[in-house]
Amino acid sequence: MEIQFIGADRTVTGSMHKLKINNKIYLLDCGLYQGKRKEAYEINKNFTFFNPEEIDYLILSHAHIDHCGNIPNLVKKGFSGPIYCTKATKDLAVIMLKDSAHIQVKDVEYVNKKRMKHGQNPFEPLYNEKDAEAVFPLMNGINYHQEINISDEVSVQFFDAGHILGSAIVYLNIKENGKLTRFAFSGDLGRPNLPILKDPEQIPDVDYFICESTYGGRLHDKIEGSEGKLAEVINKAVTRKGKIIIPAFSVGRTQELVYSVHKIFESKSAPRIPIYVDSPLSGNATEIFREHPECFDSETIEFMKKYEDPFGFNQLKYITDVEDSKSLNDMPGPMMIISASGMAETGRILHHLANNIENGKNIILMVGYCAENTLGKKLIEGIKEVKIFGEEYKVNAEVIVINSFSAHADSNELMDFTSRLDKKMLKNIFLVHGDFDQQQKYSQRLTAAGFGKITIPSRGDVFEV
Repeated sequence: MEIQFIGADRTVTGSMHKLKINNKIYLLDCGLYQGKRKEAYEINKNFTFFNPEEIDYLILSHAHIDHCGNIPNLVKKGFSGPIYCTKATKDLAVIMLKDSAHIQVKDVEYVNKKRMKHGQNPFEPLYNEKDAEAVFPLMNGINYHQEINISDEVSVQFFDAGHILGSAIVYLNIKENGKLTRFAFSGDLGRPNLPILKDPEQIPDVDYFICESTYGGRLHDKIEGSEGKLAEVINKAVTRKGKIIIPAFSVGRTQELVYSVHKIFESKSAPRIPIYVDSPLSGNATEIFREHPECFDSETIEFMKKYEDPFGFNQLKYITDVEDSKSLNDMPGPMMIISASGMAETGRILHHLANNIENGKNIILMVGYCAENTLGKKLIEGIKEVKIFGEEYKVNAEVIVINSFSAHADSNELMDFTSRLDKKMLKNIFLVHGDFDQQQKYSQRLTAAGFGKITIPSRGDVFEV
């Protein structure tokens, strides 16, 4: 058995890991790499370490774009095997990949206008909506805990990762040369007590574990304080008559914010203000949330009994039309605009930032992880001038960061999860999906806790097990 690490290695984007078992090849995730535009385009366009036609099976942990976003390109270049994921992930991936295809095409159209003016060759989009639609017949949605034999060598089970709707820890039983190997991939591990979703489930013991490490060396604020901090931001915007601009992932973070604001308004912790969710994808994703209450925790179920729909209430409007989106720029505050992308790299959030970032009355609220070199990361770091659509803007709006909304486990939560695994049985823990400094800190904590071999692979590294 051979493992090759291809994406999300010493970085937090582009998740992709390849297993070779008895001459069959299994891919864990096929995500888009996000970062500097030119570098990201080249990494995503070219499958440097394998031919897509050689991949026999794809196992998908969840529907975030940095985990599923390059599947249409994989299929476009020859992959035709089955894709296994949870039922909720299958439903979300359909809308996520269609939206991603739309963004690929529109972004390239915009960039090519500038390239043509400078006499440069035009780019091609990674894929279009037709390419995305070719993925859907290959997808097989299965229930949590249901063990499926996907080949003679491998069976797969999904355990709830508590990260986003449908997110899964992938658990594999692998038979090779008469030997049984138990193998797990955390995907993105969520946090206990997150709004809406059930807590991450513990998995059976394993021989090998690929574990995310996004916050391997950091601690989050307590989730219980999230709504109070959000209420403070709303009250501040009311006093200033300003706008709250929130870059938020369309799946997961947007629904958590809407649910939290609903509870704030019901408790009268802050005055009701207009809330606009400006993302067609967010509206579609919210509909899928409504279709999968089996993923909700007991608190959300009780809330739904009282209010029926935690994602729609007075004062909230889902925006789909482009003209309606533009009209938000001329409307006075206070108001809240939630829009994708969460890293402020693409989509309508860029237009809202461009129109509001130089007004000191406004607030830019950052509520999620942002990879290096993204606009969101620059805002979090406090850079005073940023480029949006190639133009320089002064950051006069107040930037506020609330990290307690993070859907990634922090260092203590990762340790709590991993420490329940049998140390004697574990032969190697591979740390992925984390910046190198975070991985080093988490590796040190694991070693101090008595775990044996800890490996931090680089892109392209191959290991025989």
